Amino acid sequence: MRQAVVTGGTRGIGRAVADRLAQEGWDVLVLARRPVADCPHRFVACDVADPAAVRTVFATLSQVDVLVNCAGIAGANPLDGDDALWHAIIASNLHGTYHCCKAVLPLLPDGTGRIVNLASVLGLRGVPDQTAYCAAKHAVVGLTRALALALAPRGITVNALCPGWVDTEMATRRYAELGITPEQAAASVPTGRIASPRDIADAVVWLLRRESHGITGHALPIDGGSLALP
Repeated sequence: MRQAVVTGGTRGIGRAVADRLAQEGWDVLVLARRPVADCPHRFVACDVADPAAVRTVFATLSQVDVLVNCAGIAGANPLDGDDALWHAIIASNLHGTYHCCKAVLPLLPDGTGRIVNLASVLGLRGVPDQTAYCAAKHAVVGLTRALALALAPRGITVNALCPGWVDTEMATRRYAELGITPEQAAASVPTGRIASPRDIADAVVWLLRRESHGITGHALPIDGGSLALP
């Protein structure tokens, strides 16, 4: 059975990815800092920002066919804000992705291995009060492109997905920060709708199919057309 590792896989986009891969017949291992009662997948507690913890987990695995890096945190942090939040966001979103990519490299099969990193539309544009999140997600896009070139001789693809608004707890907290409703957020999207976590999971599954083997090093927006706005 094909082995998938999904970080941040107990809730939000990560949970949807884990559920969708299981429906496709994958053996799914979920990594997250803490378990949730209703998670049906194999679970290992792991803070991806801790390189030793990541190495310990991956050392127990003999092969991983796909790694999907969904773990991450967000929060408003203007430059006159809290330095601790900056470091926490960078550690989780960027360093966590790096640690897991590094640990999985010896386990990925040549020709069919896949890495999918969750970035964001904020990895492709800026928002004034999201300095750490924008910096981390821009860096994830850069890491994706560099790693895609490094692994191209092995036939392993590496891509990033860049969602806009997605119906998650993280988005709900952001609505509160901005003082807007979900309906107002949806109205700002050209298609008029907020993506579901399943929409992002479907894109992950598409990138894992044989038909997508020629796609690597890309940051694919799933934003309802928001980046096309002037």
